[in-house]
Amino acid sequence: MIKNYMPSKGDLEKLARMKAPYQQTIDELKVKLKGIKYGCLQENGYSPIEYVVGRVKSTESMLKKAEKKGVQIGVGNWIDEVEQNVKDIAGLRLVSRYIEDIREVQEILNQREDFVVEEVKDYIAHPKDSGYRSIHIIVRYPTYHGPLKKEAFCEIQLRTLAMNFWATNEHELRYKYDEKIPVDMRAALRRAADTAHELDMQMGEFRREIRDAHELNVQYAMSNEVKLEEIFSLYVKKDYKRAQELYRHYFGDGHDFTHDPKLKMIDDLLGSRLKMMK
Repeated sequence: MIKNYMPSKGDLEKLARMKAPYQQTIDELKVKLKGIKYGCLQENGYSPIEYVVGRVKSTESMLKKAEKKGVQIGVGNWIDEVEQNVKDIAGLRLVSRYIEDIREVQEILNQREDFVVEEVKDYIAHPKDSGYRSIHIIVRYPTYHGPLKKEAFCEIQLRTLAMNFWATNEHELRYKYDEKIPVDMRAALRRAADTAHELDMQMGEFRREIRDAHELNVQYAMSNEVKLEEIFSLYVKKDYKRAQELYRHYFGDGHDFTHDPKLKMIDDLLGSRLKMMK
């Protein structure tokens, strides 16, 4: 697994018990982060989060990272030292469309009260030499595993779709070449990372156009909803003449609410009844 160490059955059982709360942390945080997504969709019709995935670090990867940090695997209270030194045993990835969405998600996470942000590494403002871009947020999350409370560290990565596509391929290449990617391929990967970043910047411009159009549509729908409510209020008060006048004034014969089921339902109800009245 790593040099000079082969885990015993007892060690594997201890590691499995140690990792269990981290899986619970991932499961609980995934639910909460997806709650942000669906809450934003319900409130605004748009979410800065495309999807959320999570994983517990494999035992081999975890021990390799601990060893790099100076933990003597198999010596003394080494499992406790692994937990203290490896802050991404639990890992979550939030993928967004745009860089602006990532910044919005970062701000939302900073305001949460159910975990504590311990550390932030901004590889978008300061990319790695390889071209890797992302934001890494280490949080301390309290969870109850059985009767015991445990505060587990979890790394939350924020990436755009383009960043994630590049990073996934770069990771697979590092695995294939055992962390020793050929020089010419590293240079090509750096160029690809820069191209992906240029794409993100261009998509950011499109995002602003899309959001502006979306906000105009929302304002238009809200305006029509107010108008229909005003007409409906007159109708309920049996002021049919004024209700008819406003209906013709606001909408005439050319409106179309098929894009909004709620407005269409109100319009169908009012329109059919007002048109029948003389």
